[in-house]
Amino acid sequence: MKQIITILLIFTGLLSLAQPPKDGKMKERIRTQKIAFITEKLALTADEAQKFWPIYNQFDDTSNKIKSEYFRPIMRKMRRNQDVSDSEANSFLEQIIEGENKMHLAKQKLLKDLKSAIPAKKIIRLKVVEDEFNRQLLKRLEKFKNRRKKD
Repeated sequence: MKQIITILLIFTGLLSLAQPPKDGKMKERIRTQKIAFITEKLALTADEAQKFWPIYNQFDDTSNKIKSEYFRPIMRKMRRNQDVSDSEANSFLEQIIEGENKMHLAKQKLLKDLKSAIPAKKIIRLKVVEDEFNRQLLKRLEKFKNRRKKD
């Protein structure tokens, strides 16, 4: 049963990437593909997946919130105006440090919470699987970008 669900999720994800993102749901498509990829690569059982995904999704939401509050505003400002005053740069650094600390605490909470959901071996493997997914995603997006340039 798990294999059928995984295959369907992967198939749906691949179909969605084959089509240009007309409806603005690219993030949701990527999230669906990530779920399928992680579930398959970690070989999560149905019981493990049921416990794992609420914990992981909570971390993902927290992580996105931290990024949007602490890092994205600074990056936007720096892209627009690279010449900032020393006091503004120091303020940015303090904000980055605070964001990094919050991110570290969120990661610690994720690891602690995952201990009750999946075996330690799968928790350790999670980082490798996430990195692998991100590399594949970047390659697919680069191919998509190159195809669009040619058209």
